[in-house]
Amino acid sequence: MSVRHAITPENGRIADSATVNGLLRCWLRETGQPVPESGALALPLPAGASTLHAEVLYRSPTGHHRFGEVRLGNGTPLGAVTVASLLALEGGAGRGTSHQAATDLVGRVADSATRAARHIQYRRENTAEPRESTPFLRAEQALVLGHPLHPDPKSRQGLSESEARRFSPELRGSFPLHWFAADRSVVSHEGGALDLLADLAPEVPDGTVAVPAHPWQAREVRSRPGVRRLLDAGRLHDLGEWGPPWSPTASIRTLYRPDAPVMLKFSLGLPITNSKRENLRKELARGAEIDRLFDAGLAAEFAAAHPRFGVVRDPAWLAVDVDGAVESGLELVVRDNPFGTDDRVSCVAGLVAERPDRGASALADLIVGLAERYGTDSDDIAVRWCARYFDEVLAPVLWLYREYGLGLEAHQQNTLVTLDSEGWPCGGWYRDNQGYYISETRVPALERFLPGVGRVGDNRVADAVIDERLGYYIGVNNLLGLVGAFGSQRLADERGLLRMLRERLRGYSDLPLAGTLAESSTLRCKANMLTRLDGLDELVGPLETQSVYVDIDNPFVEGATTA
Repeated sequence: MSVRHAITPENGRIADSATVNGLLRCWLRETGQPVPESGALALPLPAGASTLHAEVLYRSPTGHHRFGEVRLGNGTPLGAVTVASLLALEGGAGRGTSHQAATDLVGRVADSATRAARHIQYRRENTAEPRESTPFLRAEQALVLGHPLHPDPKSRQGLSESEARRFSPELRGSFPLHWFAADRSVVSHEGGALDLLADLAPEVPDGTVAVPAHPWQAREVRSRPGVRRLLDAGRLHDLGEWGPPWSPTASIRTLYRPDAPVMLKFSLGLPITNSKRENLRKELARGAEIDRLFDAGLAAEFAAAHPRFGVVRDPAWLAVDVDGAVESGLELVVRDNPFGTDDRVSCVAGLVAERPDRGASALADLIVGLAERYGTDSDDIAVRWCARYFDEVLAPVLWLYREYGLGLEAHQQNTLVTLDSEGWPCGGWYRDNQGYYISETRVPALERFLPGVGRVGDNRVADAVIDERLGYYIGVNNLLGLVGAFGSQRLADERGLLRMLRERLRGYSDLPLAGTLAESSTLRCKANMLTRLDGLDELVGPLETQSVYVDIDNPFVEGATTA
């Protein structure tokens, strides 16, 4: 597997345009700048004594606009790095942003654009799906361009070009695991991790435990003092790579094999989008605790209400202990794998992702095919498809929060949709041990199943914070992102979808979160560009201050009521 040729001008142009569009969408959403229905956008940037001009190719009620080439007033065309520099200068001027943070943003944008171009190049040169691919894996590896409202969605600083070829889902990487043998005295574990890993691991000496690692992680952790001491003392042995290949999913660090009963989620000290992707001990404990919570009776009650929706469990974990540090870098989440070769399950972000190499997203292929099958237009199919999506995938998430105060961070990458043989939503899944929120005011509802729940995982959270976070992840990222994909890909009128979804949300009006989404004039929205400009890591510090949030006009109200 390789990118055979240098990036062509055309592929570089597509990637640069996608990056510029993402930057403009972020800036416009996060600053509240208006976008004309058509014609030219003029974006004044006083700090840089300049104005950006771009033709509005599509104006989206949900913020998923499309723009033509960006130019200065004198007609000079601008690429992604220059646009990022000007926006970083403007954004930082009123925020006290350091020069280093602005430089970091621009560097990440350049890295992201270059990687996106390589992804497009590879996919155009390698059109056939690998033999071992499954519907689940194809969706996981479909995010060639990444999050459409993020300034640097494909930035992976610290990953070399040769490492990217092995480890990137967009390049259909696959590789064996790297293994260590650790003295039992320095290994912590929970949930039967050793048994779950037994059939996947090589033989190790008596008194030691086989510890898998991502190959990039295995190289990086050797430089950490605590791991170095264990290696020098003979309490940790490097066994090298062994076994059959695993494939990276959309998160890069979670690996999948269709024939394995588990997926493995590793710690990677790589800055990817808004944080380094390292497993924290409290997250390991949280996943195992939530697994116990469901087993104690919550799963049965959830299944009785929503039998076609499931939670992908993280029942077990394993970690190497070092002196003087909470995390060693060798922390592993063992995740259930319910998805085999025939399951038509797709990560929503992958389903809606644009595919420049193929001309249309998987979503577009589905909707166009359904319209032909039923002899109707794509607008009609889109409304029916999104209604089923809400009922099968989002309604269970809202029900669980309303009934038990357990919030799921169901953004598009954490949300999976099951499709029937025709392509209609017929079920769904949620995944991610980081994203469980337990309402402080409704803890008793869950303690009926598991006393003390939420303490070991450190995820009891004030309702106001949960509502803000889930309002963004469920309402803005997931639902509005879906509507924006339909509209920007010219599959449907966004306003019709917004009207239907607003009525669906009103069916949960006794839940403040749903009431806010359906009726509030504004919504709280994560500001990905400002979060980057402020140099924040979303996995570090108190939940309330891990990201920048801003108020945006509510498209469920504005878009649904506009003729």
